[in-house]
Amino acid sequence: MPRTKNNFDLEAFLANIGQGRKIVRVRKKSKVYAQGDACDAIFYIKKGKIKLTVVSKDGKEATIAILNSTDFFGEGCLAGQSVRMGFATSLTDCELMRIENKAMRSALHRENKLSDIFVAYLLARNIRYEEDLVDQLFNSSERRLARILLLLARFGKNGKPEKVIPKISQETLAEMVGTTRSRVSFFMNRFRKLGFIHYNGGLEVHSSLLNVVLHDSPERPA
Repeated sequence: MPRTKNNFDLEAFLANIGQGRKIVRVRKKSKVYAQGDACDAIFYIKKGKIKLTVVSKDGKEATIAILNSTDFFGEGCLAGQSVRMGFATSLTDCELMRIENKAMRSALHRENKLSDIFVAYLLARNIRYEEDLVDQLFNSSERRLARILLLLARFGKNGKPEKVIPKISQETLAEMVGTTRSRVSFFMNRFRKLGFIHYNGGLEVHSSLLNVVLHDSPERPA
C-alpha cells in the first residue's frame, strides 16, 4: 500500500471512508465510463492500467493519458463537472476503488493529509500534461515515442520501474505520439534492433532508451 513521507497510509484511509465507496473489478479492454456519462464519482487505481481518451464530433479519438496503480482519475466531479469529458478504458484487468463525489469531498475536508496528497497529485499530473504539450509541439515523433514508453514503464517514478509493459497496441501508441501506426512500427523496430526494447511476454523497456530522449539521434548502447 502506498505511504507518504509522513507514513500516511493512503489506500487504508480510502478503504475506510465508509458509505459511498466500493471496489470495482474491470476486465481488460472494458469501459469504466464513457464520454457524456454522469460525472458523479472519482476512481483510485488499486491494480492495473487505465487509458483516458476523448472523441471529437467527427469520430476522431485522441489518447490523453495512460494511468497506473495508485493514480486517481475522474476527478472532474470535484470541480463541478456534470458529465464525463472523455472515456476511461482498462488496458489490463483492473481493480478500482470508486468513491462518490460527496464521500470524497467529505474525506478531503476531514483529513488534511489526504487533501495534501491529492493536491500534490493533481499538480504533478498538470505538470505532466504541460510536458506532454511541449513534447508534442517541439520534439520529433521518435523522441515522443521514446518518452511515452519510458513513462509507461514508470522510469523516473519513485520505486522500482516496471520495465515490462502490458500489451499496448501500436494504434494506441500512434494516437499518443500524434503520428501514424506505420511510423510507430518503424521506430519500434529501430529501438528493438538497437537494444533499447525487447519483446518477452510483454514489452521490456531498457533505461538506455533515455538516449533517444536526451540526444538528437539514438546510439547503440555499449
